[in-house]
Amino acid sequence: MSAARTPPRVLTVAGSDSGGGAGVQADLKTMLALGVHGMSVITAVTAQNSVGVQGAWELPVEAVRAQYRSVVDDIGVQAVKTGMLASAELVEAVAELISGTDAPAVVDPVGVSKHGDPLLAASALDSVRTKLLPVATVATPNLDEVAQLTGVRVDSEDDLRRAAAAVLAYGPRWVLIKGGHLAGDALDLLTDGSAEFWLRAPRQDNRHTHGTGCTLASAIACGLAKGRSVPEAVTAAKEYVTGAIAAGFSLGAGIGPVDHGWALGRDTRDAV
Repeated sequence: MSAARTPPRVLTVAGSDSGGGAGVQADLKTMLALGVHGMSVITAVTAQNSVGVQGAWELPVEAVRAQYRSVVDDIGVQAVKTGMLASAELVEAVAELISGTDAPAVVDPVGVSKHGDPLLAASALDSVRTKLLPVATVATPNLDEVAQLTGVRVDSEDDLRRAAAAVLAYGPRWVLIKGGHLAGDALDLLTDGSAEFWLRAPRQDNRHTHGTGCTLASAIACGLAKGRSVPEAVTAAKEYVTGAIAAGFSLGAGIGPVDHGWALGRDTRDAV
């Protein structure tokens, strides 16, 4: 019997969400659902549930660097995805690691949690702008993160181009401005400064959206690891996360997670 084919490998560099809805846990679930082998570098540990983040502890830079080198030097990667990096020191170390890795990188510049809890020190914002964004194949900020990083506030669809230009000025090859916080359809703009792709999906009537950003960025990384172009990877990721939001379910007393397993034909809400 021949050995099974090795699937594409994707590495997430992000924080742990003890509630399982976002962070590394969401990333690995997404990767499993989309047929790639997921690996992880833990940057921080959070005490987190459906109502918020009760505590966060970042790991030492040497622990993050050792995890990354351990995976990349032996197993190899076809794509890297970053999430919560917490401090300027971690941002700069991860940017350096990515710059020396021959694989596309999806940067989700996580600033705050779904509940508004800060996950990135204010002192780290300049490191994100000057170190991390320049090594990104695709950056995926939401509107709050755009405002944090560039000062541009998006109040309507007409502002999305201006926001994209402001982020692209820091050096990522592509930017996906996530317009999910605007009224109406869930509209995102993907652009490299010349080509534009407007990705629109009906807004799902479901408040259980914890982990949406992590899931989308991971799904993009999965597509890139499979050899898809950036527009192809982002379009497929948008379809996957739209389905995951539609199937999101209640957990605890607050905001539940999206359902990462929906594309596998599993309906979590029917589970016993």
